[in-house]
Amino acid sequence: MGKEGEEKAVTFLQEKGYVILEKNYRSGRAEVDIIAGFKDIIVFVEVKTRSSYVFGYPEESVNSAKQKLLVRAAGNYMYEKNIEKEVRFDIIAIFKSKDEKWYFKHFEDAFFLYG
Repeated sequence: MGKEGEEKAVTFLQEKGYVILEKNYRSGRAEVDIIAGFKDIIVFVEVKTRSSYVFGYPEESVNSAKQKLLVRAAGNYMYEKNIEKEVRFDIIAIFKSKDEKWYFKHFEDAFFLYG
């Protein structure tokens, strides 16, 4: 269901005016689900999809360890591509109901790390 959720998230972002730059970018142990351009910002997006709240809300699974990996991967991406723009980290939490309806919550500027 994760890959299906990521594809739904791509469409969701494109409908909001985001330009998809990369999908499933890997850097070391980290993978960034979606890297997008929006206005003059590079947005690193973590997508979490669930069909039940038994283990909590999807966005709750992006813990500090995951955030650190994403930040490191983002830094590597910006260096590799020689990009000097503002960076933002978003989470798209997706819930797929039993009747096959998809619900999205987009957390812009969901986190950032200091120093």
